[in-house]
Amino acid sequence: MTYRKIRQPKLSDAIVEALETMILEGTLRPGDKLPSERDLAKQFEVSRPSIREAIQALEAKGLLSRRQGGGTYVQKQLWQSLSDPLLELIANDSESQYDLLEFRHATEGMLAFYAAIRGTATDFARLRECQNVITKAQTDGDVEQEADAIVELYKVVAEASHNVAMLHLVLSMSEILRRNIAQNLELLYRHQKAVDASNKHRSALIEAIVSRDSERARNASNAHLAYIEDVLLSVRQEDSRVKRALRRIKNTE
Repeated sequence: MTYRKIRQPKLSDAIVEALETMILEGTLRPGDKLPSERDLAKQFEVSRPSIREAIQALEAKGLLSRRQGGGTYVQKQLWQSLSDPLLELIANDSESQYDLLEFRHATEGMLAFYAAIRGTATDFARLRECQNVITKAQTDGDVEQEADAIVELYKVVAEASHNVAMLHLVLSMSEILRRNIAQNLELLYRHQKAVDASNKHRSALIEAIVSRDSERARNASNAHLAYIEDVLLSVRQEDSRVKRALRRIKNTE
């Protein structure tokens, strides 16, 4: 009987695997800065050359990048196929905003459903934090900050779903979603009643998730987006009526 030599895995390979898992699970997000080599070496209890070798391997895979001035970061665009110019066209086309709302109906309802089932106490605490940040942004009258906070809320819901495929889909589309939300907010703020109603819908969504009521969470998500779509259509119709009235006035002059 012959025995084969057992090969010990390289330390750098184990570090690569650990960092890849953190990226996959969302612990390390696109754009996040990694700790210094010294700090990583302490955390992993390995030598700095092993850390350096692991980082170089992840750079070669396109998962990490070094920036001028120091620092290693998780690549912002991990899904290159979702950074196509086509998405830029979608973001800037007013009619496509409704397509994005339909997309959000399909994804966010499902994420809310699984977040209610799989979310942890930490996930739920972060949802509450997001809700507070949104409230502060509204108090400050900062629409851009509010849009950022709402996107962060949906990222947290995605993380709470513990579905890595959906999480990275949301992360990769976060910028186009932020633009969609910012545009929606501009229209909602034309009617304070619409803002108040939207806040109630969002609160109902968070409460359903935290209560672990998956069906109610999915329904709350869909109801929220359906309400926003109704408001957008109403505002569009209102704008159309105003334009027609202005044309009539101009023709009678």
